[in-house]
Amino acid sequence: MIVERAYAHAAEAADGDWPWSVPCVRQLLDGGLRFTAPVTFLVGENGSGKSTLVEALAEAFGLDSWGGSAGYRYAGPRERSVLGTRMRFEATTSGRRMLQGPHTRRRGFFLRAETALDALGRERRTGRLSGVADEMSHGEGFLMAFRERFHEPGLYVLDEPESALSFASCLELVGVLDDLSRTGAQIICATHSPLLTALPGAEIIEVGEHGMRPVEWGELELVDHWRRYMKDPSVYLRHIVGGGA
Repeated sequence: MIVERAYAHAAEAADGDWPWSVPCVRQLLDGGLRFTAPVTFLVGENGSGKSTLVEALAEAFGLDSWGGSAGYRYAGPRERSVLGTRMRFEATTSGRRMLQGPHTRRRGFFLRAETALDALGRERRTGRLSGVADEMSHGEGFLMAFRERFHEPGLYVLDEPESALSFASCLELVGVLDDLSRTGAQIICATHSPLLTALPGAEIIEVGEHGMRPVEWGELELVDHWRRYMKDPSVYLRHIVGGGA
């Protein structure tokens, strides 16, 4: 692992000011977020703060907020987010070596769904990917990055990677994350996928109005909803289609 705890430092953080008004961000000020496993999934509804968290974690570690490998600023100068500038880490020995050394010593990758194709294009132009993402499907580009860039100890931050993946491709990603975690790497992934979060040994953090709390896979609300929907879609759809009759 690379990071044992993430927390935020803010001299002035008014409760009503964004991002400090977001419960999970406020919790970073109060006690921080501890990581207890090589793979951590952040799960919550849209607007819960998952993406805000993972982007700030990536920025604080030195990953480009636009996405891509550690140690490189492909997308040009950008202002870091407010939370990214305030994020601090308690790191493992290997993590401290990366954080305290030159920027180019850091290892890892940030994949955010919204800007992935642009970031993968830059990876290709710098010789770090074998294929051209624009000449393949969105999902194929993601898988190329997973296969070719997720292979060494470092911090890997993912923001909803399942958005471009089929069921079979999600299963392949599960295998990639499991293999990667055994190298000493650490993965932090924001997701809505019950398939990804079922990875054995992974830590699951539920993000919401309560802030952040660890949960078991079977306790996740999204798992319960998917089970019930797959068993009988009409239980949900009768309230949505056909006039809600």
